Amino acid sequence: MIGEEGTRLGAAAARRLAASGRFAIEPGLTDTEFAEIEDAYGFEFGDDHRAFLAAGVPVNGTPRQGQMWERPWPEWRGGDPAELRQRLEWPVEGVLFDVESNDFWYEAWGERPAAAEAALERARLCLRDVPALVPVYSHRYLPAGRGTSGHPVLSVWQTDIIYYGLDLDDYLHQEFGNGHGHTDASWDPRATVPFWRDLL
Repeated sequence: MIGEEGTRLGAAAARRLAASGRFAIEPGLTDTEFAEIEDAYGFEFGDDHRAFLAAGVPVNGTPRQGQMWERPWPEWRGGDPAELRQRLEWPVEGVLFDVESNDFWYEAWGERPAAAEAALERARLCLRDVPALVPVYSHRYLPAGRGTSGHPVLSVWQTDIIYYGLDLDDYLHQEFGNGHGHTDASWDPRATVPFWRDLL
């Protein structure tokens, strides 16, 4: 059972995407499919993300030139498991890349080991405990977590992380509607998920 607010947000996001006419929409994921996905990949969808995918599953069209992922919508139904795992691991792998190649270090991890391999191993151990992020589209992510909803959508590129929507519905407005580049002073997203919020 998912919360009322998550159901409302997910349904509104699904209606917004369908109204854009940008993508074909397949029937939504069933409870059985959600259980299989969550069991296979070790996370639980947030309530709004779950309600969105229960209302309908966006279908990838012809890849656009310069598009980062050939299939930017995660193919939860019938997709390549290796690709889905890569997408789920992308945020953490990006942080590790910056630790190794760009001298990134998170203060809460303590003093950075002098040896590069030791620093990378310490970071890897610490990152085991960070909340999981789940791909929405391309490198846009929502936090995992049953019983949660309304989180801002994050654009994740290594440790360069920015807000891309107040919530899932607003994100789809920003990405596929006419909201991109929103400058209204009321647009003030606030991340609440530990670790990732500190990189914003």
